[in-house]
Amino acid sequence: MKNDILSLAQNLIRRPSISPDDQGCQQVIADRLEKLGFSIEWFPFNDTLNLWAKHGSTAPIVAFAGHTDVVPAGDESQWTYPPFSADIVGDMLYGRGAADMKGSLAAMVVAAEDYVKAHPNHQGTIALLITSDEEAAAKDGTVRVVETLMARGENIDYCLVGEPSSSKTLGDIVKNGRRGSITGNLYIQGIQGHVAYPHLAENPVHKAVPFLQELTTYPWDNGNEFFPPTSLQIANIQAGTGSNNVIPGELFVQFNLRYCTEVTDDFIKNKVAELLQKHGLKHRIEWNLSGKPFLTQPNKLVKAVVDALEKIVNISPQLDTGGGTSDARFIALMGCEVVELGPLNATIHKVDECVSVSDLVTLGEVYREMLRNLLN
Repeated sequence: MKNDILSLAQNLIRRPSISPDDQGCQQVIADRLEKLGFSIEWFPFNDTLNLWAKHGSTAPIVAFAGHTDVVPAGDESQWTYPPFSADIVGDMLYGRGAADMKGSLAAMVVAAEDYVKAHPNHQGTIALLITSDEEAAAKDGTVRVVETLMARGENIDYCLVGEPSSSKTLGDIVKNGRRGSITGNLYIQGIQGHVAYPHLAENPVHKAVPFLQELTTYPWDNGNEFFPPTSLQIANIQAGTGSNNVIPGELFVQFNLRYCTEVTDDFIKNKVAELLQKHGLKHRIEWNLSGKPFLTQPNKLVKAVVDALEKIVNISPQLDTGGGTSDARFIALMGCEVVELGPLNATIHKVDECVSVSDLVTLGEVYREMLRNLLN
């Protein structure tokens, strides 16, 4: 297993697949899986390539999900080892995407291959959903594949996403949910004028201050046993022409809420509208919902993953819902159980991104054990 995972991970890392350019990564994976009898289906949407591979035709459908795209490497002269060379130094594999998430993608593929080789007539179906649009817009990747599968009545029962979830040691964190994310782009109108004649103008910044104070201190909820309280943060604020003698005619405020399952996006929109009306602000607002919150209760999938970690790694993981968003939010729309488990996240998106070789091999063993727990 070790050599297979490492060679595949290096092959993938050496392809500079800056989102959404797949650079042939998915074809490499498809060629391997097809030789073992996996059915291969391609879902190209605009500039994004998506792969849906399956072995078997009965329930339950156990899927691995991941992405081949990576964020840019930045100034490559700052890297100790070239970002797309996939150098192995000691026990560490270096390169952009090593941890996020070409390493775990290789572990998934090899785990699926090993299981199929050992159980060619296995129960259920093993599937892989792979996209090249997770790190960028995330509009033509997993979400489009999920929509397509649902439209034709095809579902997933259990899904493991290989995002780098681990914190201090491999397997210490399993993410069984994520907060929702919604952004408001708010434009508050005033009347532009000369600062020496404020009675002839209307300063939107001054008028917005009481509203912003209430918006940023409003207690949305108290969270629950799985989620922290909903959090609102102002991300950007802008007004004025750049001159010190002009009262601005418009104030732009961009804010984001990471919200839990205690509130809905409709509740958030209605409350903001209520506050704007209360403070009498002329405005327009644009909303961008990037993901609803989801939670997988500790049922069969969580038990299968926890049991695999306890057996292979001798660790009892903590279930966690923190962090940003991932493609798991789209897969959860299918009503399936979905969790995230991958390598350490300490170096993701950083210079000298790397992953432990031994951790990748162990991760492959955990993934294979999870399949046994769900399908045997």
